[in-house]
Parts: sequence; C-alpha cells; structure tokens
Amino acid sequence: MKKTAVVILNWNGVQLLEHFLPFVIKYSPEATIYVADNASTDTSVSYVKTNFPIVNIIQNAGNFGFAQGYNEALQHIDAEIYALVNSDIEVTENWLKPILETFENEPNTAIIQPKILDYKNKDHFEYAGAAGGFIDKYGYPYCRGRIFETIEKDNGQYNDAREITWASGACFFIRSNVYHELKGFDADFFAHQEEIDLCWRARNKGYTIRFNPESVVYHVGGATLKQGNPQKTFLNFRNSLLMLVKNLPKENLYSVLFVRMILDGVAGLHFILQGKFSHCFAILKAHFVFYGLFSKTYKKRDFFQSKKYYNVKSIVIIYYIKNGKVFAK
Repeated sequence: MKKTAVVILNWNGVQLLEHFLPFVIKYSPEATIYVADNASTDTSVSYVKTNFPIVNIIQNAGNFGFAQGYNEALQHIDAEIYALVNSDIEVTENWLKPILETFENEPNTAIIQPKILDYKNKDHFEYAGAAGGFIDKYGYPYCRGRIFETIEKDNGQYNDAREITWASGACFFIRSNVYHELKGFDADFFAHQEEIDLCWRARNKGYTIRFNPESVVYHVGGATLKQGNPQKTFLNFRNSLLMLVKNLPKENLYSVLFVRMILDGVAGLHFILQGKFSHCFAILKAHFVFYGLFSKTYKKRDFFQSKKYYNVKSIVIIYYIKNGKVFAK
C-alpha cells in the first residue's frame, strides 16, 4: 500500500476539529494524519496537541488561504499520496481503501475524488464536488449531482467509477510526484477553483482524473465563506477567468474570454434583478482585478493545452433555457 498522508488545512476551526478529526483518526489506519494550520488565532493548535498527540502539526507562518496554505504545508510531508481534506468533512469507514486501490491499479490516474454528500442532508449530494466535476466551453463548472443551485438526491445514479474533468478540493487525492511536478496550486487564486485549475493542468500533461463512488464522505460546506458571501462570488469569477487564460487552447483563448465576459455581465444583471447588488459589484471587481493580473497569468501557460477540455458548449444555456437541471439531461 502506498504511503499516504491525510492533510487537513485549518484556520480558526477548533470547533470543526473537535467534531470531525476523531472520524479521520478512527477511519484512517492506513495513513499518517496532519493538521496544517494557517496561523490560527484560536486554540486549534493547542487543542490538537493536547487531545490528539498522534496527529502531526505543521504551522504555516500566515493565513495563506487554501492554495498557498497547502503548498507551504506539503513541502514538509513525505508521502506518495496526499489526501487533502477540508476540516468540515466527515469521513466514513474504509473511505481510503478504494481510492488507494485505484492508485495501485491505474498508474496514469493522478487525482481522485470520492462521492461527496451533504452532511446536513445526507441522502443528497453536496454542492462542492458531488459525484465529480466538469466545465463547459466557457469555464463554468458543474458536477454530476449538482448544476448551479440544483442539487440532486443520491439514488445511486452516479455509482459508476469514471473519468471526470476536475475533483473537488473538499476531499482531493493526488499523487505527490504529480502535485510537485505541477508546482502545486496557483497561490494567486488564494481560494476557490484552484483545484479545477490544477486538474486542468494535470490533464494537459496527459494525466487522468477519476471519481470513485466506493469512497463516501460528508461535507458541511461554506465553513469558511458562506455560499451567499460576495467575497466568494469575487473569488469564483476572478479565478475562473485566470484559469481560462492559463489553460485554454491558444486558438480559442480570446474568443472564449469575450463570450465569457458577456455571460458574466448577464450574471451581474441577474444579481441586480434579485436585489443582490453586492454580488454584482463583486463580479465587476473580479473583472478589474483580472485585467491587472492578465499579463502575469498569461506567462504561466504551459507549452501544450488540450483541445478536449469540455463536454458541453454552454451549461448556462442548457440549465436556464433548455431546462437541463440535472446531469442526466
């Protein structure tokens, strides 16, 4: 069995650690467990040291967000497989075994996601990842089991192990050599969609990303930034544009960006009609910050960008105009 490290990134999450860390310890005998702390100001570190001495602690020098926080911490961990787990994830018995078996049997599989269900509504998929992610031509993400705000009940309809486009950062397995080959997450993202960017870069290198339904976890979601937070809107829209600049095939780059910006404008109008003015301003802010980062981001493009990066042309049109509310449609 490959040497595995379960790494939980924490920032002021002592209550989450109190509740969810015991499940990780109980159900992860195959792994070494780490808490990577992003300079918390609560009692997180002392709590773990006192109550769970078996858990290793890595203390980052500052709150680096999700992307750089993991980049910093993983420099200090010797393992073949990294299991990056949010602090608000409840793992289940034997959650590691099917994932590690896949890595053993499929050398080209670099990243794997388990089935992610909603901790508060356990027979439904969870927003952040569900049964594996995809993107449309314009970079909008969606999942098997979750498209925009429509979340499906888990009736076993996605219990097939299959290739996906991206795996959720909420519970994200990756070979350590691939992680370091790709230089980890893009620190400029800070948080949100950095895992989609990393998966896209992995696919550009020829690696495979898979979903494994035999491993099941439950995710609270929104423990750091709630779903309705304008800062989350800002990060999602800005980072999605940065991701497109880095990974789109060169011949499609500017045409896709042009359409995407129009669609973002439509999203802004939609927020205005809903009275969510702060979210409209968040999209405007995301675009202005994106313009300032364009040149720096363009320089990060790899030599090769795969032309096969999307399954549908526009999930926006399918969802809002053609009434395709679930993945099967």
